[in-house]
Amino acid sequence: VCILSCGFSTGFGATVNVAKPKKGQTVAIFGLGAVGLAAMEGARLSGASRIIGVDLNPAKFEQAKKFGCTDFVNPKDHSKPVHEVLIEMTNGGLDRAVECTGNINAMISCFECVHDGWGVAVLVGVPTKDDVFKTHPMNFLNEKTLKGTFFGNYKPRTDLPNVVELYMKKELELEKFITHSVPFSEINTAFDLMLKGESLRCVMRMDE
Repeated sequence: VCILSCGFSTGFGATVNVAKPKKGQTVAIFGLGAVGLAAMEGARLSGASRIIGVDLNPAKFEQAKKFGCTDFVNPKDHSKPVHEVLIEMTNGGLDRAVECTGNINAMISCFECVHDGWGVAVLVGVPTKDDVFKTHPMNFLNEKTLKGTFFGNYKPRTDLPNVVELYMKKELELEKFITHSVPFSEINTAFDLMLKGESLRCVMRMDE
């Protein structure tokens, strides 16, 4: 149950409650940390035909495959902007895209990579206070949709029981998110793993 707190619910809900991909659609996830992988799990459960992970760390691709990732794009591997790479990969743009980094450039790319006419981009990450979202007005005139979300648009008391039910039915695979378990006396180890990006969710055992 502890896994269903902010991190998981925010990413998962951003996909299933806000982006709402239809079965067979394409989805891009920007940022493959715990929140991004939760968003990816939402895309997998929604039946996305192609799930593209975008991250600067190539080592995250193998882990992301467990969450349904079919393709991986590292912006550093390309000379052109990443949104152009994604548009070329998907013959015109993604059906849905979810940003989970808080990096303003990733936020803009997330919006600009979705398809004209029906593409939906959802922003989850929190930018710095001085960041400015800049994009050409034609992106809106071409009917791309930009949305934001807080806690994945979930109402914890009424909505999270439905998520628990998905887990009980074994449709939702929460165990994949628990990469480490340490006693409370080793709490600093948990923080080190988090800061190094080596863990997704670390469970601390309070009785040890």
